[in-house]
Amino acid sequence: MEQRKSSEVINTKENLLKRKKQRKLKIRGIENRELPKRTKNHLKEQVKKNFIDEGDELLQMGIKILQESKRQKQKAEAYVLFAKAADKGNLKAMEKMADALLFGNFGLQNITAAIQLYEFLAKEGSHKAQNALGFLSSYGIGMEYDQAKALIYYTFGSAGGSMMSQMILGYRYLSGINVLPDCETALNHYKKVADYIADKLEKNEGIPVEKVRLTERPENLSSNSEILDWDIYQYYKFLAERGDVQIQVSLGQLHLIGRKGLDQDYYKALYYFLKAAKAGSANAMAFIGKMYLEGNPAAPQNNATAFKYFSMAANKGNAIGLHGLGLLYFYGKGVPVNYAKALKYFQRAAEKGWPNAQFQLGFMYYTGSGVWKDYKLAFKYFYLASQSGQPLAIYYLAKMYATGTGVLRSCTTAVELYKGVCELGHWAERFLTAYFAYKDGDIDSSLVQYALLAEMGYEVAQSNSAFILESKKANILEKEKMYPMALLLWNRAAVQGNAFARVKIGDYHYYGYGTKKDYQTAATHYSIAANKYHNAQAMFNLAYMYEHGLGIAKDIHLARRLYDMAAQTSPDAHVPVFLALTKLETMHLLTDILFYNQFTTIQKWIKLESTLAPYWDLLVIGLIVAILIFLLKNLHR
Repeated sequence: MEQRKSSEVINTKENLLKRKKQRKLKIRGIENRELPKRTKNHLKEQVKKNFIDEGDELLQMGIKILQESKRQKQKAEAYVLFAKAADKGNLKAMEKMADALLFGNFGLQNITAAIQLYEFLAKEGSHKAQNALGFLSSYGIGMEYDQAKALIYYTFGSAGGSMMSQMILGYRYLSGINVLPDCETALNHYKKVADYIADKLEKNEGIPVEKVRLTERPENLSSNSEILDWDIYQYYKFLAERGDVQIQVSLGQLHLIGRKGLDQDYYKALYYFLKAAKAGSANAMAFIGKMYLEGNPAAPQNNATAFKYFSMAANKGNAIGLHGLGLLYFYGKGVPVNYAKALKYFQRAAEKGWPNAQFQLGFMYYTGSGVWKDYKLAFKYFYLASQSGQPLAIYYLAKMYATGTGVLRSCTTAVELYKGVCELGHWAERFLTAYFAYKDGDIDSSLVQYALLAEMGYEVAQSNSAFILESKKANILEKEKMYPMALLLWNRAAVQGNAFARVKIGDYHYYGYGTKKDYQTAATHYSIAANKYHNAQAMFNLAYMYEHGLGIAKDIHLARRLYDMAAQTSPDAHVPVFLALTKLETMHLLTDILFYNQFTTIQKWIKLESTLAPYWDLLVIGLIVAILIFLLKNLHR
């Protein structure tokens, strides 16, 4: 029995050992089978990571080329890198490529391809793509015209962090475009964008905004005062090399900021400032101090050098130099913080009318830095600086009106001021690229860029977009949609105070462009332009309508008065007014002759004589030209 029991125990142990071995073998087998799978997954993850890293590297290389290069060929190379990065699934690179395809950067315009990319990016949560799709839907460019869908896209874009969507929504709620007008909602949207812009401005990252009106340059765009013509630039360079100090300082300023269509070039700016400073220019000394204070590749940040040049300028009584010294003492850069000295320098500079110093004084009183808080004084100095267009002063004024700090709260005023700050965003760079595209004959690229800026509420962009649309040279919209869209944009520009746009609305209703003919509405718009803006063209058009009784009661006396007012308002109106009055008086004289009204006929002769008397020189010139034409014809015979 004992042997049996012992043998059973031994067998049981052996069976247990066998089972354990089998289990181990099974586990090892499973592990061996899973090992290749794990290795494959790890390799896939590694490949994916490398793929993403390569895309990021290509993106950063492309961005660096765009920032550092000045030639178009070099910039085009950046987009080659963006395309490669996009192929590797980099979403930021895809956004860059979609923008290039939409706006036609370097001749890449393909709106259909851009929309496909934007739709893919929107599904991936790109707020930039949401904003772009909203813009395209609002105009019906490559997509169905759908304002409701555009509003949804903009809402999603703003929720995702798109500053452009925020700005568009702010403008829509301010103007009541497809939404009920709501000042508080507009204020909320504009404030978010203005806060972002103010932060950039405080870091000296603002950009110059060159807004060229195409309506003022229909023939000779190159002579626009907003853009420096290349030949004029070469002439200025010649004068600067000859020792013209004023030109040296001007060229230095243009290159320092990148104004008038010139590239930002710190080395050229410093070169011209140093030449002018050697000749004794206080402004040049102050600007050199500014460059060293802020720091850049040509003048690395150096408080001691900044102090030296600001002092040199301040000793000559220069406002910029005094302001610079104030900044050094206010922030304690290279010198101990001394609010009393800062206040003294700011006050001296402000008395000389320097807006940045006026702003700085306002800021000291607003925050109570070294002085007692005084919102009334803060408001005074912010207001003074804002009159010269100082952007941070405008921002703080908006803040005061929005919160009712030191001034009676006004939502409308706050929104208007915030809107002005928002329009200084980096997106305003498109004004230059749109202008150059138009000048180079790339109408579609120019229109898309102006149209986006118009959607954001820029009045100049609205009138420029309408101007391009009414020329019917663009191909991105159907021809039958161009006049109605142009009328819509002229109307938005007119609401923002553009007198030319107001006259255009009158013209569209008069001739029936994009709407039904409506003389009464046309006369209403001409009246607004004539009475509110003293527009000579509107006066002339209204006079013609009174003369012929179009949409308004016929009134010859009022027609004469308006013709005279048009001539007095603009010298360009003299010839048209002379011809119109000559025709008016002649027609009435002939009418009276035909009806044998002798007394009235004598009166008409007297009236015609008095009408033509101020234009005797034009009559003489016309007579001489007619005689010359007659003599030339006889000579040829």
